[in-house]
Order: sequence, then C-alpha cells, then structure tokens
Amino acid sequence: MDDFDAEKAGDDRREETEMRWTRPLLIAGLWLAAPGAQAQLLPAPAAGALNGVGQIVPDTLDRLGGIVDQSGLDRLSPARLADRLAAARAARIDVLLRQHGDAVELDDRREPARRGIILLTGADAAAIDKLRAAGYGVERIEAEGIDMAITRLTVPDGQSLARALRSVRKIAPQAQASADNLYFPSGVAAAERSAALASHGSVGRGAAGLIDGGVAAHPALAGAIEQRGFVAGAPRASAHGTAVASLIGGYGSVKGAAPGTPLLVADVYGDDPAGGSSFAIVRALGWMAARGARVVTISLVGPDNPLLAGAIRLVRDKGVMLIAAVGNDGPAAPPAYPASYPQVIAVTGVDGRGRLLPEAGRAAHVDFAAPGADMMAADMAGGRGKVRGTSFAAPLVAGRLMAGGSVEALRREAKPGRGKGYGAGILCETCRNMD
Repeated sequence: MDDFDAEKAGDDRREETEMRWTRPLLIAGLWLAAPGAQAQLLPAPAAGALNGVGQIVPDTLDRLGGIVDQSGLDRLSPARLADRLAAARAARIDVLLRQHGDAVELDDRREPARRGIILLTGADAAAIDKLRAAGYGVERIEAEGIDMAITRLTVPDGQSLARALRSVRKIAPQAQASADNLYFPSGVAAAERSAALASHGSVGRGAAGLIDGGVAAHPALAGAIEQRGFVAGAPRASAHGTAVASLIGGYGSVKGAAPGTPLLVADVYGDDPAGGSSFAIVRALGWMAARGARVVTISLVGPDNPLLAGAIRLVRDKGVMLIAAVGNDGPAAPPAYPASYPQVIAVTGVDGRGRLLPEAGRAAHVDFAAPGADMMAADMAGGRGKVRGTSFAAPLVAGRLMAGGSVEALRREAKPGRGKGYGAGILCETCRNMD
C-alpha cells in the first residue's frame, strides 16, 4: 500500500468511527437541549412501519422529519426551534442508515446517498478507461427526453463512497462526479396503507407532472392519471403522493387548485430503501419532458447535486415549468434543493392565519407561498385527512400555474404576505378543503 492509499484508508477509518459516535451523540444532545422535542417532532410510527422496505422513505422518514402539532412552536426562540428541527433531521437520517445501511451510506458531504454508486457527466473516453482500470464498474446511460449522457459508476468493494468520490475526481477532473443523493418528502400526510393505484389511461401533452410516491385510487381523482415507476417496486400507491396529487387536480370531496387536471405521476420511491434518489428524479424529469408536461411539481428536498442541476436546466430549456417545496427543516437550515435552483419556482407554506410555518425551510430564493397547514387532502382510504408541510403548498401553486398559464398571472393573483419570506405573495389562500 503506497502512502496515498494508506492515508485514504486512515481517512475511511476515522470517518467511520466519527460517524458511529457523532450521530447518536448529536441526536441525544439536541433532544436533551430541547425538552419535549421528541413528542412534537417524532410521533411513533405505526406498528411494523420499520419492517417493510417500502415504508421507510415515504412514511417513516416523512413522519420523523415532520411536525404534526404546531402548539407551542410559535413560542420557541429561533435557536430552540432550530435545535428541534436539526434533531428531527438527524434522527431521520440515522433511522435510514441503521435500517438500510446495505443500500444507503453518507457521501463526502455527509449527505445520504445510494450505497456504492457515483454519477458522472462530461467524462471522456480516456477517463472512462482509467476508471475501469482502477476497478470501477462502468455503465453508460442516456436519459430519455433530455439528451443527457450519464455514466453510472459502481464503487469497488471495500471502498467508502466518500473516498471513491475523491478518487474519481482525481482520475477524471474535467468531469462532474456526484453521489446518487436521496431526497425526502417535505410534509406529513395520513398514514400509509395498502391501496390500489389510480389508473385512468394515457395522458396527452400539456398535463401536470408529479414526481413523488405513487398515487392511490380516490373518488376525488377521477381525471386522467398515468403513472410510471423509476425504482424497484414502483409505481406503488403512497399517502404523500396521493395527498399532493389531490391538491393539484382533485375535485368533489377534495378540491385541488386546478380541478380535473390530467396528471403524469412518476414514482421515485416504490419499495426501494434508497428511493427518491437524484438518478431516479433525473429519469423522471426526462420522461416528463418527453411526454410534454407543462408544469412539474417536486415536493421533495435534499442537497445540491450536479446531475440533478444539469437535468433541471435541460428540462427548463424545453419549456417545462418546475415547482418545488422549500422543505421543513426550518429557516436556519441550509438552502434546500431542487427549490434553490434558479430555474425552479420555490414555494413556502403558511398556516390558516396566513403566517409562515415555523418549520418552513428556505431556498436560495422564495417565489410564492400557499397553504401548508390547517388543511385537508386525499388519503389512501378514499376519504381525506389533515396534512402539514411545504409539500402541500407546492401543488397548490402548480395547480394555479396550470390554470393561469404563466408566472405573470400568478404574480397578479398573489395576495401580499405579512412581511418578508412570502416571495410575490400567497396563492390559493382558501384552498384548504376544511368545509
């Protein structure tokens, strides 16, 4: 072993040891610093919720990351609120790593990602040959609809993702290398349960796109819906995807912002413990562009990712309008993506009194606000249930964009907020389904 390899091996051991001890201490310390945080932030999952692979990302992590009871939040200082939200995020990631460490690991920024996979764009043939010689598995993929050539690398056995990323960047410095980062739902919906998928034939061009979990059959979702899966076990009905879909195109018991709007649904979760990955989202974006979607909603949040950033630029160049939620990690958290990309309309949430949600995250910019609490959406039992989070503000803006046809129309429609942080104002303020 040469000096370089010895140094990297030492780095891996130190990273592993640091992760093993730092993560539990961080969570415990934040809980102790914020009494009562667990009761507000970490509602107990349903029995068996941690046992099924398909329950992990769209349900259990959603619940760990969300705040379902607002009582007392407004009285917290910004520092205490930030501590509680940081504890919830740390717990969410810790659960995923403990339950599915065979499929998920942390990248070089300590962000969760699919284990052993690196995504590469812009690598020339010489660099690819060097990577093969270094033991990396190489698969070339063309993303449908966006003319993006992607090289998916498989990390050699025994090498951490963080170390492999550093190595790949040395071998192919002209290329963009990133982990296959994971993105999480940014809101709490009703509990998951077994349900049939909504299926109403093929959808033509000009539909609204939804990148999320699958959508369940529901009386309020009688418009045209077409679904496709981009991970193992997809499409599979989910509570989060169903609620978000109803807020775009639902009518009757749950009225969306654009009732009856045809929906293209891309399920990026399915039964995959590493669902919601950047690669799955990129492929879903390409499908949406190829099918002529007008507006695409992404109520998911995660880190900056070069592959995802490139795909979003290409899709936007094709005329697709993109909307994303700013997340629920609080205003002290780092900016969330994809909402922070300049090509994306970033949406925050307000409560029934028009106040910004205390847990609402931030993006590099905020364009609009919409209801994100004190509201109802479709559930998986054919009824409706309470929802909370910026996840549910984004589809309302998407529906209004479908109905109004332009961002300029949205600006004219928006009502002023109570200060900064609302972007151009609040849309669809009465779209709460509380009657």
